[in-house]
Amino acid sequence: MKIVMAIIKPFKLEEVRDALTGIGVHGLTVTEVKGYGRQKGHTEIYRGAEYAVSFLPKLKIEVAVSADQVSKVVEAITASAKTGQIGDGKIFVFPIDHAVRIRTGETDADAL
Repeated sequence: MKIVMAIIKPFKLEEVRDALTGIGVHGLTVTEVKGYGRQKGHTEIYRGAEYAVSFLPKLKIEVAVSADQVSKVVEAITASAKTGQIGDGKIFVFPIDHAVRIRTGETDADAL
């Protein structure tokens, strides 16, 4: 079992969700986050004053999947979240040692 965590641009959420649903992933967690990478923020003008926005809004998506689904999930997220511009995001994959479905008590792969 693995957790696939992706940091994406907010407007790409629906495309990513549709791509994941299309390959059989039925659950995901989305968190609004802020951060920066190579783009290092940008400047904006508000009421005539220029100011720096150093942390940009992003979405963090977390999906728990079986180990054999990881490559399909990563490919689906990559294809659907890509704009070709700087700041498209990153994908990280972590192992899961143990999982429990609270409602039924099912464990590990059955809990996914």
